[in-house]
Amino acid sequence: MMEKLPRPKKMDSSMWVDEAIWGHRLYDEQTPWLCIMEFLNVLQSENQNGRAFKEGNFNTLRYTTYPRMYLRNILFNNPQMELIEKNFRNDNHSQWNKWIDEMNKNSGGMNVVDYSYLKKRFTSFQDFVEIINFLRSSTIEGENNKRWSSQFIFPYGPDCLYEDLRVTGTSISNDRRFFARTGEILYLMLSRSHKKDEILGYLSNKILDGKSSFNRLVALLQPDDEQFDGEKREGGYLPYSNLPEYDLLSDDWINLFNCNMPKYDVFPHLVNITGLHMIIYSLNRSKEVLNNLNNTTFILEIIAPQKTIIRDLASDSYSHNNNLSKQAIEEYILGIKNTEEWDKVITSGDPYEAARDLIVRRFSWRDDDKAKATSAEGLLDEFFKKASVRHKQHVQNFHRVWGREIGLVSKRSSRRLRYAPTDSLLKALVLSNVESKMEFQEFLDRLYTKYGFIIGDRQAEALLETGQADMEAFSENAVRLEERLSSMGLLKRLSDACAYVENPFVKVGIR
Repeated sequence: MMEKLPRPKKMDSSMWVDEAIWGHRLYDEQTPWLCIMEFLNVLQSENQNGRAFKEGNFNTLRYTTYPRMYLRNILFNNPQMELIEKNFRNDNHSQWNKWIDEMNKNSGGMNVVDYSYLKKRFTSFQDFVEIINFLRSSTIEGENNKRWSSQFIFPYGPDCLYEDLRVTGTSISNDRRFFARTGEILYLMLSRSHKKDEILGYLSNKILDGKSSFNRLVALLQPDDEQFDGEKREGGYLPYSNLPEYDLLSDDWINLFNCNMPKYDVFPHLVNITGLHMIIYSLNRSKEVLNNLNNTTFILEIIAPQKTIIRDLASDSYSHNNNLSKQAIEEYILGIKNTEEWDKVITSGDPYEAARDLIVRRFSWRDDDKAKATSAEGLLDEFFKKASVRHKQHVQNFHRVWGREIGLVSKRSSRRLRYAPTDSLLKALVLSNVESKMEFQEFLDRLYTKYGFIIGDRQAEALLETGQADMEAFSENAVRLEERLSSMGLLKRLSDACAYVENPFVKVGIR
């Protein structure tokens, strides 16, 4: 096992187990989209301070985010706007006065409120309403039931970025439910990648400079002195200084940025490909704890009209991977019994206290004084059960939830979850791996080498040797993928023996 970086001095958890393996933290309730949004908040703050993607010392990230309470109230806590427009139609003066009065009385998260600056910035109240409705239509994951203070608009620029908050009356507090630090892990990964400067260059020119017309429109909704000098966010932790996964992730980001598509169109593909890399990272860290040297693989079913053996294999592949984190927790904690440290505990004069000292030291357990066990073995087992319960709440769900979010995991036409990619994920894979065009079999090999995706018979050789499936089943699976890509306009067959996957956004023209 590679040596882990020291844990942070400040920890906001009662034990250090999940965080020690995967970092602080992977969180199932934070979707891939919200991971990107949190990442952009961190990047914006660090960029303003001249530290973008620069770590003076590992895991010392400290940054400030914007609350943007005027913007959020206008967009998501503004129920009277349409009614006021209707009731005072053709009376622009009354519309503005009534709306400003309502907002001054009912805005959340602010003590002193004054929305009168908006009258000077918009020709009419009706124009203002139309702009608000347009921006609302760009809400991230728009069909959701999140509270108004956890709604986010598309990141057109720096003036669109703000953190997740809990609002109680006129007070606000940081909330880690939807901005749960997974975006901080992403930021740290890219900070330690070999293409971080290229990524920063792209995001600086396209997002962080604030020059886009949509960002300027959002800026008009906010007072000129919008700022935040509150408590800095800290505690982000990524266990390793460098890993191949960081560079593979950054490679795919650059490949997507280099596609000749409108700059905002890249984001859905960026979300999906980032989610995939985070899943692979989480599985690889589990396997490292288990001392499993085999490459992480995913048997992908390209959905067929009727059930095939590939469907069962894809389900088994999913189940195997989904259990890895639970197995890793068990090995990480109970594996201590196989160490010299534990032997010393058992042979000490007071095994219980020795075990308690070891568990507190190794796992930073803060609730050791509440333990009910009376023996060293019992104490370790009790701690393991508590850690397992905690793990099941979020980290154990990460693979399943994020897999479904990015279109990798599906239950379609089956009772069991399995790997069955959607068109949106397949398109992201093409754009991330095909510069212009690539022979189809080479594309399958690339997906296997880079992500561990088993689709065709060449990638399934190890499985075929065990007799779990025959060559024909995987060959037909590859044919179905070829047909899918062709129907999506991403593949052309030139002859019976030659088919090419094509990136429709080739590197030609203006980006």
